[in-house]
Amino acid sequence: MWWEQAVIYQVYVRSFQDSNGDGVGDLPGVTQRLEYIAELAAQAVWLSPIYPSPNADFGYDVSDFRSVDATFGTLEDLDALVERAHALGLKVLLDFVPCHTSTEHPWFREHPDYYVWADAPANNWRAAFGGSSWGRDEQTGRYFLHSFFPEQADLNWRNPEVREQMTGAMRFWVDRGVDGFRLDALDRLMKDPELRDDPPATRRPDLPGDPTDLELDHVHSRNAPDLGDALQAIRAAVGDVLLIGEVYLPIEEAAPYLQTLDVVFNFEELFAVADASKLRHAIEAGLRAGGQGWVLSNHDFSRLVTRAGPDNARAVALLLLSLPGPVFLFEGDELGFADVPMDGPEQDRNHRDPFRAPMVWDANAEHGGFSTARPWLTPARAPAPGAAQQSDDPTSVLTLTRRAMALRSRLAAHETRLLPSEPGTILLQRGDHIVAVNLSDTTRDAPPVGELVLEARPGDGADLRVIPAHGGWVARTA
Repeated sequence: MWWEQAVIYQVYVRSFQDSNGDGVGDLPGVTQRLEYIAELAAQAVWLSPIYPSPNADFGYDVSDFRSVDATFGTLEDLDALVERAHALGLKVLLDFVPCHTSTEHPWFREHPDYYVWADAPANNWRAAFGGSSWGRDEQTGRYFLHSFFPEQADLNWRNPEVREQMTGAMRFWVDRGVDGFRLDALDRLMKDPELRDDPPATRRPDLPGDPTDLELDHVHSRNAPDLGDALQAIRAAVGDVLLIGEVYLPIEEAAPYLQTLDVVFNFEELFAVADASKLRHAIEAGLRAGGQGWVLSNHDFSRLVTRAGPDNARAVALLLLSLPGPVFLFEGDELGFADVPMDGPEQDRNHRDPFRAPMVWDANAEHGGFSTARPWLTPARAPAPGAAQQSDDPTSVLTLTRRAMALRSRLAAHETRLLPSEPGTILLQRGDHIVAVNLSDTTRDAPPVGELVLEARPGDGADLRVIPAHGGWVARTA
């Protein structure tokens, strides 16, 4: 399948390119920049939610699943984007939000049976962003379930009409030429129908989260045993397009989702990039499970440079881009974006502004070439040098990313295995290539290899008998 070794480039539309001077990115702006994505050698572009939304969660609170928010353009603008992308050899993926709607969606009043209600908070379930999962509806006095912000009411996927409406909306986009979906918050899609309390946690959590939520063992508030029925309904509606699951679970617990989905994100890898031992474990477990999406960064968590540390970020990026299976690159990762503070009031109440900064196309242009107006988010400092400045620099992160992405096609057909290595290092064999990275402060010994193919930093491959501290390289086997 086309996606099996793909690099999928995530566009946070609001921060990518403003075409009309209002300070907010839009679909015509994305279309203007598609050649840049194609020249990176990406195979697909994934668009953050483009649907009408009150923006309590910047598009993840949807009020109409079959339209485009006027801030981003029109349905015709999306059609033009898809047509141009396909002409450039790029697939187009949409971010679809099946778990919940905005409380301003007409369904919330017209079809209350589409949601989960109780006369009082029914249990101890916690919302992902803190507080109880139960919100009081002032109009009726009843309580509705919300797994995220109170403005995001959870849908009841056991209602056949909900399934029909939501799968029909996905089919609507497939019929317009969309090539697949990233499915948001899938482990929250269905819960215990009896709404029983979650028991106290009995083990240390594998993934980070809200502290009070992590005090519970989520056996009832998510990941219901019959969730597969809903996933099968989605698959039946959309056919064989690519389905990527945001399943916020450890690798082994996410594996059953792959009975229906093509890919799940490897969140253990995302949070392990600062520790070679943990990262090796996440890669080993992911390779065993199959169907893994390797993530450099995304819109919900700190940038790779911030998580891995600026010393190790290039080596980690080289490693992740060398792994088999799809790799997800968040806009700006290819430039080495780091988290940055913003100049102005906070926009996202879950504190995600620092990694959603607008793209820097040209550091010498007004607002980095993103917009002619003050952007909706204005960084206090640039998150990285601009694409124009990095493009012809052989030592830049952009050049490294392009070379690593080009190398993937040479690695694709080869068997993958992790080799024994010294503490702080990871050795990955892809056929007749060895990928060696060292996240420690000390130079480490390397196995015998042949000629250098690619180095994470200039000079990293000067002596292939060793892996330099905070460095890495790719070489042919001896």
